[in-house]
This record gives sequence, structure tokens and C-alpha cells, in this order.
Amino acid sequence: MFNDIGPLELVTLVILAVLVFGPDKLPKVIQDVTRTIRKIRDFSDSAKQDIREELGPEFKDFEFEDLNPKTFIRKQLDNDDLGLKEIRSGFDLKKEMAEVTDAVQGRDPESSASSASTSGGRLDMTKKPEKAAADDRPPFDADAT
Repeated sequence: MFNDIGPLELVTLVILAVLVFGPDKLPKVIQDVTRTIRKIRDFSDSAKQDIREELGPEFKDFEFEDLNPKTFIRKQLDNDDLGLKEIRSGFDLKKEMAEVTDAVQGRDPESSASSASTSGGRLDMTKKPEKAAADDRPPFDADAT
């Protein structure tokens, strides 16, 4: 519950509690707070149990944490019924990116595949494109103006 509170923050909270409630009333306040938290937990557990009983035996493995969208999506994607692990393992991102780069730059995929295999399958994205000669004019598209 308090995983992100450091020791300095904890000491600060204790000192603040002593100053606000006083050393005489502090133990009673702590007992009241813990009693309230315990009652809230008991109420929550009984509500969960009632909901599970009302849902029936087909939902006996139902977890309320699965209602969190992140948990639900993660659980569904890890489910092997859809075959997503096979699709994920068959997808080679480096090869796909090389093909896209070749298509954008207008190169032949076979020639870049041999150059990519000599460089260990890595593309050098830091290379700047070669500058065209001064007398080369870019193509003019009359429809674009």
C-alpha cells in the first residue's frame, strides 16, 4: 500500500501526527484508523464473496482485478487460443523495416538485403542522403501546384 514512501517521508508523517494529535491521543487515533481500515476490508471481502455466490459456479475463478482494462487486455493477449504467440514470433521487425526503407528510398530489395546481411542485419539510419548534382532538377508536378 505504501511502497513509494521513503524513510524520510515516514518520519515526517510521524512527527506531523504527533504535532497534530498530540502524544496522548495518538495511540487512540491509530487504533481507530486501523479498526476502520479492517472494517472496510471485511466489508469489501464480504461484498466480493456475495457477488461470486450470485454469479454461480461458472464464475468461480472470476477475479475482480481482471476488470482492470490493462489486466484484461494482457490476459487476453497472453491467451494462446488466438495463436498470437505464433504470429508474434513469425514477425521479423528488422526485415519489415528494411523493406519499408527500401520502398521509401526506391531501392531494389534484393540489393539492400545483401548489403544488410554484410552489415549484420543492421541499417545505418545516421547516413545522410547523397546530394544531387547542381544541374539535376527535381521533377516538376503540374498537378501539385
